[in-house]
Amino acid sequence: MTTRHRHTINRIGAALNNIAQLGEPVLAEVATYVRDFGPELQQLVERMQTAMEDANGVGIAAPQIFESQRVMIIASRPSERYPDAPHMEPLVLVNPEMLTHGSTKQLGWEGCLSVPGIRGRVCRFCDVGIAYQDLNGNSHSIQLSGFVARIAQHELDHLDGKTFVDKVESRRDLIAGTVWEQQCR
Repeated sequence: MTTRHRHTINRIGAALNNIAQLGEPVLAEVATYVRDFGPELQQLVERMQTAMEDANGVGIAAPQIFESQRVMIIASRPSERYPDAPHMEPLVLVNPEMLTHGSTKQLGWEGCLSVPGIRGRVCRFCDVGIAYQDLNGNSHSIQLSGFVARIAQHELDHLDGKTFVDKVESRRDLIAGTVWEQQCR
């Protein structure tokens, strides 16, 4: 393990101290809809963005920072964990709802800031259409595909009180992160 890799692991470990972990009640709750688009929402999003970046994540939902509100951020970029990920600037989705999805599903490995050290193989739609509001309450919709569609579905699950552990078909689809890095990457 390189010094750089060790430093990254230590930084991410410290960042996870501020992230709700599997077993925390907030992760099992259906998050409430946002009605107030005032400064408190902007502050929540800033805290989410910081937590996601500090933990080197590609997405985060408000329940992961102990706020049971329907807010999520999705972002994608190539990294050590996801070398083939496309680049997508962070997108804040308030009150998101999956409206459409393609017919094709794909199994893929997922990790989660709230479930450190574990990977799970989850079946997700390859293409999704999502309606959402921005920080000002304006309505939008977006079509997502591939890895970014997977991130969005993962974060939507958090808003509905689920983690990827709830979505695996079998316990055999769970693996230690270190084993995943050696065998599946």
